[in-house]
Amino acid sequence: WGGTRLRTEFGIEYDRDPLAESWELSCHPDGPSYIVNGEYAGKTLQQYIDENGKEILGTDCQSFEQFPVLIKFIDAKKDLSIQVHPDNAYALKNEGQYGKTEMWYVMDAAEGASLFYGFAKEVSEEEFEERIRNHTLTDVLNKVMIHKGDVLFIDPGTIHAIGAGSLIAEIQQNSNCTYRLYDYDRRDKYGNPRELHLEKAQEVSNLNSREIQSVDASEKMTVCNGYEEEILGSCKYFESKKYQVYTEIEFAMNDASFCSIIIIEGEGMIRCDNESFKFSAADSFFIPAGQRKVLVRGKCSFIKTHV
Repeated sequence: WGGTRLRTEFGIEYDRDPLAESWELSCHPDGPSYIVNGEYAGKTLQQYIDENGKEILGTDCQSFEQFPVLIKFIDAKKDLSIQVHPDNAYALKNEGQYGKTEMWYVMDAAEGASLFYGFAKEVSEEEFEERIRNHTLTDVLNKVMIHKGDVLFIDPGTIHAIGAGSLIAEIQQNSNCTYRLYDYDRRDKYGNPRELHLEKAQEVSNLNSREIQSVDASEKMTVCNGYEEEILGSCKYFESKKYQVYTEIEFAMNDASFCSIIIIEGEGMIRCDNESFKFSAADSFFIPAGQRKVLVRGKCSFIKTHV
């Protein structure tokens, strides 16, 4: 279902088509991030943490047994499968990893692009099972038209799917646990249907209706000299803000949490601890916890995430 935009428009290196996802901040064994500069170049982010101690993640991260978040870019040329994620209790018991709370920021959307987000009406377990059998589950899901800049928060148990023509930045728990309910009867190159996880999906799905709440972006935005700040979302696992920079922004960090910065648009320069790096769209920076200041200069937008 992936496209080519992450490679052709954002310069992410990959030698095959399609390129569906790019995991920009990850310590998950299914797709670890690698450091590209400095004395740790070539090592994974997890190796860097192991060598320097969990203190670099910050005091608010010490209660997490694993690195708490995973951040990725998603280019959906086609519709993704209808899926659901378990919560921590179910995932740790059955999969040996965290559950998955996630947030989507729509970087771009084709005209008419949409996604599925929870049920449009409450359904019974019997109706749920019947619609899975006869492939009519999408008839009772919320179909949401999306536009650039939209934000959706997906709790565990919420059935969902990203639609074709969507370019998404996803901030989530450190998990790769997904249960698929329906994949439009698509086949792989060998003619086999994609694996579904119906029993587990039915055990974790929330069958209540899910209302789509519209929030005026101006209510979440702060306009400052040289930049704008917008709160995207916050939960016990992460908090993310989007910054639109016109000249520059400087912010102070502390010992509470590391900071992740992913560049959404534009180009410029970032400086921390007397080191400066140029950046362009899709670049990703990891900044350890500690008493330090970070300067971002240029015309750009970025998402800043911490625990």
